[in-house]
Amino acid sequence: MIEKRQFYINGEWVDPKEGRDHHVINPTTEEPCAVISLGSQADADAAVAAAKSAFPGWMATPVEDRLNLIRKLADIYKARSEEMAQAISMEMGAPIDLARSAQWGAGYGHIKNFLKAAEGFEFVRPLGDHAPNDRIIHEAVGVCALITPWNWPMNQITLKVIAAAVAGCTMVLKPSEESPLDALLFAEMMDEAGFPKGVFNLVNGDGAGVGSQLSGHPDVDMVSFTGSTRAGIAISKNAADTLKRVHLELGGKGANIIFDDADDKAVKRGVLHMMNNTGQSCNAPSRMLVQKSVYDKAVETATEVANSVKVGPANEEGRHIGPVVNEAQWNKIQGLIQQGIDEGARLVAGGTGRPENFNKGFYVRPTVFADVTNDMTIAREEIFGPVLSIIPFETEEEALKIANDTVYGLTNYVQTQDGTRANRVAKQLRSGMVEMNGNPRGAGAPFGGMKQSGNGREGGVWGIEDFLEVKAVSGWDAA
Repeated sequence: MIEKRQFYINGEWVDPKEGRDHHVINPTTEEPCAVISLGSQADADAAVAAAKSAFPGWMATPVEDRLNLIRKLADIYKARSEEMAQAISMEMGAPIDLARSAQWGAGYGHIKNFLKAAEGFEFVRPLGDHAPNDRIIHEAVGVCALITPWNWPMNQITLKVIAAAVAGCTMVLKPSEESPLDALLFAEMMDEAGFPKGVFNLVNGDGAGVGSQLSGHPDVDMVSFTGSTRAGIAISKNAADTLKRVHLELGGKGANIIFDDADDKAVKRGVLHMMNNTGQSCNAPSRMLVQKSVYDKAVETATEVANSVKVGPANEEGRHIGPVVNEAQWNKIQGLIQQGIDEGARLVAGGTGRPENFNKGFYVRPTVFADVTNDMTIAREEIFGPVLSIIPFETEEEALKIANDTVYGLTNYVQTQDGTRANRVAKQLRSGMVEMNGNPRGAGAPFGGMKQSGNGREGGVWGIEDFLEVKAVSGWDAA
């Protein structure tokens, strides 16, 4: 069993002051694969103190010097890609091929994209020709608490750490206790790259412990959190007393609107997107809205595609989905599948229980419900598993009403070959992102949502700006 009981604070690996052991469970085997320590208030205080002490010097470090360290980190991250993929696959159940490509690759892509965005970023810029001696200065927020989830760990860690580093912030990272091994490996890489002491710190812990201690800490200037809406609300309340900035990237219940003129692969594409990462993505297209004239065919296709999705161990190569992250998540998904059945949705693929030939591991059957109405629990709640709900609609207006009738607003999807309609619908969908006809967002596009899907944006220029304060200066000496 792997033992990772130390934290990374002020440029050193240190023993926790009052840590308690936590076993990391391999969801493929249901057996412990590692033991870590969960930190205490004293550990959180030590990490924040290190970040606070390092902040003035790091903020004053020339931007190009900061970027050179990030470039070195990118090379190290690439060289150690297999270690990272193996860690992610073991701790949270991503199939190893997915861990090598999308899971590891998301982190590498964000590092490179932030470098590109930073190269043209003006930290000091003129207000305008009308005020030649006014300058707008973009200045680091300060000490940042970065709290990240287990489902796309390197995606979220790099979105926060690299943006904060570019901006000149110092930070304390608290990764999910469900998937801490990748974060500890990343800390090794930050150390190897040579970031100054105290710029990056890592303390393991759970949300109720270190998470709460960081979000309420008087010396933390900003919290950047990715996770559930429930936890985001708790963090916002805890942070309110110190009036710190809070960035939230929360849940989603994306609508995938399939009009009657959608391309032939739209339904298949939507089902496979839903099943990717075993449905454990906040931007998953979990509600498939289908125009009635093509509804029956879409249900038939979705059923066939879901039944063709293979399930297998995370450590085996090949195209399949792995287990969900833990027993609690498995039980939640099973309960929601049963609730869908009880509330009258038509089960056309999958269902409760493990897939055939699996008696161990947190595996979920790829599941599709048809004839869902938007008031059903499975259409309202974020399931976070490989469960798709298909909802019929007649008109564009009805599709928009259904799509927007949710507390969430992260990502919606549109499938139509009518470009005018696609643009019109995209403008009316209340979400931070809209993807149309299978076209992914471009490199450096902002990621984030509206309503109970959170606030702020991650990635590219917008991600850097989230870690910056804006200072207006008049009387600037332009000589």
